Amino acid sequence: MAGIVGPRLYCCYRCRNHVSFHDDIISKTFQGRNGRAFLFSHAMNVTVGPKEDRNLLTGLHTVADISCADCNEVLGWKYERAYEVSQKYKEGKFILEKAKIVKDDSW
Repeated sequence: MAGIVGPRLYCCYRCRNHVSFHDDIISKTFQGRNGRAFLFSHAMNVTVGPKEDRNLLTGLHTVADISCADCNEVLGWKYERAYEVSQKYKEGKFILEKAKIVKDDSW
């Protein structure tokens, strides 16, 4: 009989704090400060920093860095506002950098 399988989770690479569910991935084709990044619909156990305007690859956005709530490691950012109409789908979504998260294999 197969074991009980819980939701697949992503954790902070530094302290293993759970920060998002695998099922919340919208896209794996984003670029972060340190390489590949994933766009998530939700994040948990993170703190959101102050908003700032940033010129990203897809234009000007208002973003706020997100950090692990346990160890304060910056993991990515939250899109607060997109100025280009074609980028509005990102608003309220989270970028988590692949180098800053790990899969939780304890399930």
